[in-house]
Amino acid sequence: MKNHVLRLAELANRPSRRIIGLMSGTSLDGLDVALCHVQGSGPETVLTVEHFATVPFTEDFRDNIREIFAKRQIDFQHLCILNPLIGIAHGKMILDCLKQWNIPAGEIDLIASHGQTVFHAPKKQHNFSDFPNSTLQIGDGDHIAVTTNIITISDFRQKHIAAGGEGAPLAVYGDYFLFSKKDENRILLNMGGIANFTFLPGSLDPSAIFTTDTGPGNTLIDAYTRHSFGKPYDENGAIAASGLVNEILLNALKALPFFEAPFPKTTGPEVFNIDFVNKVIAEYNLQNITPQDILATLTRFSADTIASAMLRVMKPDETYQIYASGGGAHNPVLMASIRAQLSNCQVGLIDKLGVSGDAKEAVLFAVLANETVAGDAVDFGAREGVPSITMGKISFPA
Repeated sequence: MKNHVLRLAELANRPSRRIIGLMSGTSLDGLDVALCHVQGSGPETVLTVEHFATVPFTEDFRDNIREIFAKRQIDFQHLCILNPLIGIAHGKMILDCLKQWNIPAGEIDLIASHGQTVFHAPKKQHNFSDFPNSTLQIGDGDHIAVTTNIITISDFRQKHIAAGGEGAPLAVYGDYFLFSKKDENRILLNMGGIANFTFLPGSLDPSAIFTTDTGPGNTLIDAYTRHSFGKPYDENGAIAASGLVNEILLNALKALPFFEAPFPKTTGPEVFNIDFVNKVIAEYNLQNITPQDILATLTRFSADTIASAMLRVMKPDETYQIYASGGGAHNPVLMASIRAQLSNCQVGLIDKLGVSGDAKEAVLFAVLANETVAGDAVDFGAREGVPSITMGKISFPA
């Protein structure tokens, strides 16, 4: 153990580190693996992505996760055995990537693992006044460390909750360190299963940074596409483009109290799922809507709630640059609808800032791991949503 601790101290004092960031989102499409060279820390962080790959999950692997994913009643044994299984699987995926990149594992300093979210239950959602915010990510960090023989930092969201947050969104920290720009107000929009954004003020004042979930990104679009069309997602928004938005259904979906709740807030597929859609359809007797029209409406639903949330924080006398990432950025129907509602803003892709939108979340966890090992405290102010902390649990190899 002493040698591992000394190794960690040596890494902390280096001017730079090579860190593999991992992200597996609620879409369950695969594991994003980003090998990053990270220099410095905090606002002086300089990051280069050396390699990036998305390792697709097999359908059996996805099905195993779906048995417990976002469900209140599950087989607890299945949850228990998936925790190490996913950690081992992620470790093997990392080794496969390193082999393809012709890089020895011994040249990697750290792994930053987000894990696989299986349930998210902030207090505002579970409504049990005597219980705290909660979230659960599985894919044990010790198993990744032992499988790869690389120090692994994982389970980032628990410290955020312990410090008073809801465990999400965490992108705000890396967004600030990597993408802030003097005299330019930037909004970094990420559209994974759930959409969220980070506001980065042109003043560079960390206490003015703002972040929140907005509601569904791709989660309803993907779930309904699987359910009604047998495809994993609506490629290029083609199915949605073939349908018409049903205004009654759209307004009924937007009537959910979540959208009127104050910022910041978080949510997940526990709320936004097929059961939610079917319940609204039944309540409003809309069973005759075609599947194409429903998908068109769900796509507009994501666009409307994303745009509305951003407009709530924009000041009319200031200008904003919006940079999109995540799977939703590849959906031209979704993006066109967002742009139409934010006509006074430049809406582009995060790729313009030097990081691939597909790699961004994995990259940001590499930044969080770098802060855990080498960062100093950055004061984000005493406010909800962005506690001034570093995050992550450290797992040493065997």
